[in-house]
Amino acid sequence: MDGRKRTNIKPGTHVNIVQKQDQRTGELTEGYVQDILTNSPNHPHGIKVRLETGEVGRVQEILPED
Repeated sequence: MDGRKRTNIKPGTHVNIVQKQDQRTGELTEGYVQDILTNSPNHPHGIKVRLETGEVGRVQEILPED
């Protein structure tokens, strides 16, 4: 699913994000969404979220639920 659309992301969604400091390397961080920080319905670089671990980044991919 597309991480650039806010409607695809809800608290508890399993995602891979890229954090600000990892944007150059593209290193992804996996986790579950706690808060959605982007207010607009779409964002070209991904919706910004806070994971349950407290890490903040933009959603690169939405992972399937187990």
